[in-house]
Amino acid sequence: MKIAALLLIAYLLGSIPSGVWVGKIFFDKDIRQFGSNSMGTTNTFRVLGKKAGIAVLLMDILKGTLATCLPMIFNLPVNPLIFGVAAVLGHTFPIFANFKGGKAVATSAGMILGYSPLFFVYSATIFVVTLFISSMVSVTSMVSAVLITLSTIILPFVWPAVLPQFDWLLTTIAAALTVFIFIRHKANIGRIKNGTENRVPFGLNKKKD
Repeated sequence: MKIAALLLIAYLLGSIPSGVWVGKIFFDKDIRQFGSNSMGTTNTFRVLGKKAGIAVLLMDILKGTLATCLPMIFNLPVNPLIFGVAAVLGHTFPIFANFKGGKAVATSAGMILGYSPLFFVYSATIFVVTLFISSMVSVTSMVSAVLITLSTIILPFVWPAVLPQFDWLLTTIAAALTVFIFIRHKANIGRIKNGTENRVPFGLNKKKD
């Protein structure tokens, strides 16, 4: 019963629509009615600005981290990734936002942070470097997901200081999230092919006026 209750709490944590709440409380705007109509971090940055974007990013990461830490907080012998997945599902299908949520990238990062801080730093480095090279958050999210999934298999054998042992559940979840992230970025893939995808104002491939 305790595990079931905590899994529900993890889902509810993930369901917190950070972008929607920040937009409505501080800007009197429903973020879903502007830009890409997403409630995620990227759209928040574009529509509400840097401060709001950073706040939403941190909130979405924290949701995944806190949920993943629940079994450790309550001393339960359960793989913490299971609770992280519950938060990711909550973020993607939030009960507080008509089950229409974000693309799971930031909350998945929070899950990794709760599971292994060193692996989080490694994964964040991949994300930042890829973003600098591509200048597109969508491309960065998809490429990083693939590289991180491969890393869950390779690192335990070549760099155990970052990831000491192979965890089949971590690899399975990473692979499933990679597929899901690609599906959620279907519209972005179309814009990438058409050369109309939005770019961040820095990086090697930023558009010049």
